[in-house]
Amino acid sequence: MPGAIRMPFILQSAAAAALLALSMLAVTGASAQDTAAQEAKRRQEVAKSLPPDAARRLFGQVNTPSPAPAQAYGFYSKGCVAGAVELPADGDTWQVMRPSRNRAFGHPNLIAFVQDIAASAPAAAGWPGLLVGDIGQPRGGPMLTGHASHQIGIDADIWLTPSPARRYTRQERDNVSAVNVVARDWNDIDPARWTGAHHRLLRHVASQPQVARLFVNPAIKKALCREATGDRAWLGKVRPTAGHNYHFHIRLACPGGSAACRNQDPPPANDGCGAELDWWFSEEARRPKKPTPPPPPLKLSDLPAQCAAVLAAP
Repeated sequence: MPGAIRMPFILQSAAAAALLALSMLAVTGASAQDTAAQEAKRRQEVAKSLPPDAARRLFGQVNTPSPAPAQAYGFYSKGCVAGAVELPADGDTWQVMRPSRNRAFGHPNLIAFVQDIAASAPAAAGWPGLLVGDIGQPRGGPMLTGHASHQIGIDADIWLTPSPARRYTRQERDNVSAVNVVARDWNDIDPARWTGAHHRLLRHVASQPQVARLFVNPAIKKALCREATGDRAWLGKVRPTAGHNYHFHIRLACPGGSAACRNQDPPPANDGCGAELDWWFSEEARRPKKPTPPPPPLKLSDLPAQCAAVLAAP
């Protein structure tokens, strides 16, 4: 493939997205599937390495939301949220996983959206219920471990494992792993684990007007492109991203009334099933990247000005 200077723009975008995703993983050094013990150890290690004024340290130590009207401030990867609410640990059609992380908080619009999707998924997709992964911290902001985004209360991870008929215990929720639906060679989905219900659930979620993007592993995007029939407009929102083979990531558009919230640029106006997707399976995409030092940790002063008040609120 030609070098970056002559690479078609759409492939430059794919390359940039891949590098961003890999850098996010490198910076955090965390996995969505870490058990409670692994997460606790990682948090201790990260906290020791951070300066006292690191935003990750400051927001990671707050256990309750700010008592203020709901507002999303900033961008998905640089901001905070006021007036966040917590998704209850149990609903008729959902269960919150990894409760020890205390990351089930989000803007009220997102929490309502997750509840609505959970309620509609059985009929719309044949999906018995959602296992909900990380949403966000009580006041958003950068996290001690994992996730460069999930900072302004409108990102949520949903496991690619359907909720079982029984309720998991708290210990199980902190330790059981989700199902990896991607084949070992990363070229496609694992046909022994991927089902029509996975396809229907992702289509159902991506078709909702509030959804700005839905992130999945490139192999999952490939399967969706191959299997989709009829209207394919929803596929444009489904973006291939490194990782995301155990869960998918919902990103909503900025809530109405949050004037200080900044939306991501819209995805290209096509189904994303052509050259952009092909790049992810190319030699260039899979070539080991030269390690680069992580950027310095964000300080509170790097976030929108409103985040200082969000953090300081009782």
